Amino acid sequence: MKDSDSPAAAPAFSRALRWGLRAAVVAVLAALAWSATPDFDPARYLEHVKYLASPELKGRGTGMPELDQAANYIVRQFRDAGLQPPGAAKGFEQAFRVTTNARLGKNNRLEIRHRGKTRKLQADLDFRPFNFSASAEVSAPVVFAGYGITAAEYNYDDYAGLDVRGKLVIVLRHEPQENDEKSVFAGRSYTEHAQFFSKAANAKAHGAAGVILLNNGQHAGTPDSLEKFARSVGPNNAGIPFVQVKAEIVSAWISEAGKDLKAIQEEIDKDLQPRSFALPEDFTIRLAADVQRDSRVVNNVAGYLPGETDEYVVIGAHYDHLGLGEQFSMSPAEAGAPHLGADDNASGTAGVIELARHFAAGPKQRRGILFLCFAGEELGLLGSSYFVNNSPLPIEKAVAMINLDMIGRIRDGKVYVGGAATGSTLRKLVEEEAALHSLKADLSDHTGYGSSDHTSFTTRQVPVLFFFSGLHADYHRPSDTWDKISAPETARLLALLAGVTRRLANDTARPEFVRVEAPKARAGMGGGYGAYFGSVPDFAEIPGGMRFSDVRPGSPADEAGLKGGDILFEFDGKPIQSLYDFTYALRARKPGDRVTVKVRRGGEVVEAVVTLGERK
Repeated sequence: MKDSDSPAAAPAFSRALRWGLRAAVVAVLAALAWSATPDFDPARYLEHVKYLASPELKGRGTGMPELDQAANYIVRQFRDAGLQPPGAAKGFEQAFRVTTNARLGKNNRLEIRHRGKTRKLQADLDFRPFNFSASAEVSAPVVFAGYGITAAEYNYDDYAGLDVRGKLVIVLRHEPQENDEKSVFAGRSYTEHAQFFSKAANAKAHGAAGVILLNNGQHAGTPDSLEKFARSVGPNNAGIPFVQVKAEIVSAWISEAGKDLKAIQEEIDKDLQPRSFALPEDFTIRLAADVQRDSRVVNNVAGYLPGETDEYVVIGAHYDHLGLGEQFSMSPAEAGAPHLGADDNASGTAGVIELARHFAAGPKQRRGILFLCFAGEELGLLGSSYFVNNSPLPIEKAVAMINLDMIGRIRDGKVYVGGAATGSTLRKLVEEEAALHSLKADLSDHTGYGSSDHTSFTTRQVPVLFFFSGLHADYHRPSDTWDKISAPETARLLALLAGVTRRLANDTARPEFVRVEAPKARAGMGGGYGAYFGSVPDFAEIPGGMRFSDVRPGSPADEAGLKGGDILFEFDGKPIQSLYDFTYALRARKPGDRVTVKVRRGGEVVEAVVTLGERK
């Protein structure tokens, strides 16, 4: 008797047969799937990436004319593939306006009045507003407020016992002990308190009428010159004037008050005790800040492939990048050089184009497919946020949204997939398609929120899938170039995406949206990464507050009754005019703190008490 004929060997043989048949079935299904999904040509895919990430397009910054060139290219691809504008739209482009730039106006003035005399400074030589300064006129007494920092975590407060309401405050650049490796302020590394927007938010929270930043070059080891007028991290409009003045000029003001600026700096650095004081009562400054803000019309690009029903699947990617880098560059020394953005996100945009070509060449699906390329993602999901609030197709008819962001650097056959938990059938669907295409799908329990465009759809209760090939050393650097794209691997991913899309477009049932709760925040506990509130911000700046695009289920904000669409304008008695104000105010609080907030909901003002949790 052969071993395989023995009773003991029979179950093993049976299992082997079953597994062999199963493997054969999987192989046949894979072959059928591949034949039903013609190969995506890596060379053709790469040609799209090459163009979008070419030096000619200079990094496709939102507001740059080169972004319009990229939009025109996508429109041509959609039109040539046979797509049509969605709904009642007259064309493929959906226009919206963004603030793209600021420039100095002609009415910047600064006058010092002291002991009956008036002295004028020369605009753009002796003083200069920052780009996020409010345009306003202020005439007020002056207070020196050290570094302009309130940092409870370091037991440091330049505003302790200081009344700055309605006054102009002079503040130093950076933060104390910046050259001391043992400084509580993170050693030689700057904390968020050193940021200009933090100093502006803190001054405003204390009631200051404006900020004069002492460009203290001798303290920072740099020449006594003014910071150039350029985009810097912060809001479009800080809500109060924020100007810089040369150190030698402010040092003279301090001397007139009987103080020595250099000695003050050294004393603060020595013991971290504030040395703030009011200048003489007859020392006043009349300041006029004039900053003109430019806005431009930019475009989302949308192409539609109708199905047999009015439901549809969304495939999207952002096509903008950083342009010349500016403050978003991960390589500040190379700011001014084109940041070409091959992986981020020419790779995803090229994927959308190729998927559009693929489906347009095939049979009609049961549901339609909407192909979307967004502008303004790098400035805060502006394009996708605008789209979901102004969709030419009913947003409730969207079955799912597939977001492609940085899909061009697949390594070891592994792709990261977020958002699968937001749809009742999505995890199983992706796992099955990944097996058919020999790719490893790393599926997280992602809540559907994040720093890419799928978040805008999650806030409208559309199930999402976020495909991503991983971060790398070229992220947000000029070195993110087309020659580093792994086109053959990305072509395999596009075949997987075609399979996922086809099933979403043709399955009888649609995935049910699931609100995924973030890990439960614990009130009153220490540690973590600061206090947790639980709102999802709308990054588009609006006058007079910060809008929530959504509120995370189970979060402190949710438990307090706050809702998506609410506009926060007051936090713990402090005015909130932007996301930066809110971030700064929240950072000053601890888990377990109870804070009163006020929001506008429609025409109504709603007050709520939020018990902050611990951020995970």
